Amino acid sequence: MESGVEELMPRLLPVGDCDLAEDFDPTVPPRTPQEYLKRVQIEAARCPDVVVAQIDPRKLKKKQTVNISISGCQPAPEGYSPTLRWQQQQVANFSAVRQSLNKHRNHWRSQHLDSNVTMPKSEDEEGWKKFCLGERVYSEIDALSDNENLGIDYMKVGFPPLLSIVSRMNQATVTSVLEYLISWFGEKKFTPELGRWLYALLACLEKPLLPEAHSLIRQLARRCSEVRVLEESKNEEHISALNLIICLVSRYFDQRDLADEPS
Repeated sequence: MESGVEELMPRLLPVGDCDLAEDFDPTVPPRTPQEYLKRVQIEAARCPDVVVAQIDPRKLKKKQTVNISISGCQPAPEGYSPTLRWQQQQVANFSAVRQSLNKHRNHWRSQHLDSNVTMPKSEDEEGWKKFCLGERVYSEIDALSDNENLGIDYMKVGFPPLLSIVSRMNQATVTSVLEYLISWFGEKKFTPELGRWLYALLACLEKPLLPEAHSLIRQLARRCSEVRVLEESKNEEHISALNLIICLVSRYFDQRDLADEPS
């Protein structure tokens, strides 16, 4: 058995006959290179040919299953497919927004936030959903009371993606918040609050995309196409916003297989 293994796996560090001391003890730290190599050889010989890992299923994290789809976006409803000229214009506008953001990032980062703005920690998923969408959208409350209409309560309606806020977010936070909102969008309807934040987070994504961000934006574009088809009232503002996100993902971030065919 050993000779067969050696034929398949020749030794990278062959050890011949070494002048080792008679009292050589492989259990103590080696004192010479020869003793080290001999000790490695002895330890390797003691390793079993097959090792089976003992896994405690109770220690596995939940939500281990990952569903990956390679399909493209669903076509826009008849009469709502964006023109190529419109898509090109949106890409140009988006590119200008990104350039301006990068140019003035340090300036906006230095601006003081209002006393009522407390940005959640990067790993606080529920905190970010409430921060971006507001308790009204997050908790699916249909309307505000009369008293609440007297002034803007950003805890209720969500904080807008102000430059002073998004400029403080590093790439890890941008990716995390994007993941949180896409996860929420996977089961909820599209809202203007969500659209504003998705646009802002896409504007903050650095290129080339990290694999995680690449997967997220493709997931986002597919979800937008699904919601667009199911838009019963055919709200033009909603469909236009969904078209915009699909356009940016497919044409600015080079996911051309997800692009809408020009009408």
